[in-house]
Amino acid sequence: MLDANLSAQLKAYLEKVTQPIEIVESLDGGAKSAELHELLEEITALSDKITLVRRDDDARKPSFAINRAGTNIGVRFAGIPMGHEFTSLVLALLQVGGHPSKATQDVIEQVQNLDGEFVFETYFSQSCQNCPDVVQALNLMSVLNPKIRHVAIDGALFQDEVEARQVMSVPTVYLNGEVFDQGRMSLEQIVARLDTGAARRDAEKLKTKEAFDVLIVGGGPAGAAAAIYSARKGIRTGVAAERFGGQVLDTMGIENLISVPHTEGPKLAAALEQNVREHEVDVMNLQRATKLVPASDATGGLVEVQLENGATLKSKTVILSTGARWRQMNVPGEDEYRNKGVAYCPHCDGPLFKGKRVAVIGGGNSGVEAAIDLAGIVSHVTLIEFDSQLRADEVLQRKLRSLPNVAILVNAQTTEVLGDAQKVNGLVYKDRVSGNTHTVDLEGIFVQIGLLPNTEWLKGTVELSARGEIVINDRGETSVPGVFAAGDATTVPYKQIVIAMGAGSTAALSAFDHLMRLPVQAKQQTVAA
Repeated sequence: MLDANLSAQLKAYLEKVTQPIEIVESLDGGAKSAELHELLEEITALSDKITLVRRDDDARKPSFAINRAGTNIGVRFAGIPMGHEFTSLVLALLQVGGHPSKATQDVIEQVQNLDGEFVFETYFSQSCQNCPDVVQALNLMSVLNPKIRHVAIDGALFQDEVEARQVMSVPTVYLNGEVFDQGRMSLEQIVARLDTGAARRDAEKLKTKEAFDVLIVGGGPAGAAAAIYSARKGIRTGVAAERFGGQVLDTMGIENLISVPHTEGPKLAAALEQNVREHEVDVMNLQRATKLVPASDATGGLVEVQLENGATLKSKTVILSTGARWRQMNVPGEDEYRNKGVAYCPHCDGPLFKGKRVAVIGGGNSGVEAAIDLAGIVSHVTLIEFDSQLRADEVLQRKLRSLPNVAILVNAQTTEVLGDAQKVNGLVYKDRVSGNTHTVDLEGIFVQIGLLPNTEWLKGTVELSARGEIVINDRGETSVPGVFAAGDATTVPYKQIVIAMGAGSTAALSAFDHLMRLPVQAKQQTVAA
């Protein structure tokens, strides 16, 4: 199953294994079990520290456990972890085999100190770019703490189980038999959920931080660029981000980043964070900003950013790069059936709807690309566009219209999501020409109708456009002195990664110029910091 190049790379990685590993497989007579056995034999042949045994002792078949020989340390995969999950398999082999992770020592100790019995189950799909973060985080936790166990389950391979538990979105995580959470989560986020005192301790730590010269709120491409440009000026720089990488983490293929022929969102986000940390930036993850307080005599001439956990960060200048999120339809039933048939990531959740009827809402590039991808998985796709015509590139429209299992509806306004209280079973739309309403029977709805800026917390503080975007000038300045903004949250006309990076750099240079023009006393304090 592994080509020569992949085998050579994996063999090089496995040389880092220091502890003997035992892979225990559970198989049946099916083709997928034979496929898994072939993969495990190939892996075993690459290292003399790995042995393969068959016990067939797990209820899920095909599955396998990776155990550190002679201990109770291990992880389990139900299915064949290829695609995006192949990296999870490699990391599991390394970490069970004694190779240290890249997690910070604080987080490692936090995991090791968790008390209780934690049995995690994660449903993933091989095409999901959000799933590996969750699988890898829980695998690492099970290696660090013997009270934590984890099995990663390929939802497409265990359809009966997915149907019984009504899993309609990946990653979906169960803890001790109950739904724990859905969607992308970092190691820090998961640990924070389990360690109930973490938020309070984090807030106390943040309160002791000295004022920054530049504080960036948001860790997407704009925020990362702003942080690097600021730190290179030799000034005290901080980044407060809810999740580093932002919306890039939810992006599949990226092929228009200059000089980079192809990459994927999670890889780019990881590279951005690594680059930022190399410049000695104070990165504060899992931080949600709730209020911006402009500089005044009452604040000591500093801009304040209040956080959800109760802490307040202070800075001479602030750069807002809070990005955007997927826009919702805002119709009855959407919230009720989110992750129960209403989805926003066709790459992640599409495999869970194999053989079913679905709809895609939105006729732009994202919507048409989603419909094309889904048509190869599901039985039928109905594309619903509000406008009188599709807005996607012509080449995409031609491809879409060539597919036999796709119907296109234009001048159609989705008015309601229908369900049986457990999952989606249809939607209602209005024909905008005739005014008549129609019902479409289906089992999944993928919403692809654009972005909404993350700026609600700024209302009444900085000037926002009618669309909620932060109004900026060509220097990235906002209506508040000392506060700058960049990226998808602003009035910049094109929402692109490369444009966000440039805008973040502009905002950082403008913030530095602002610092240099402060009164002499303030500049001396900046240099001293």
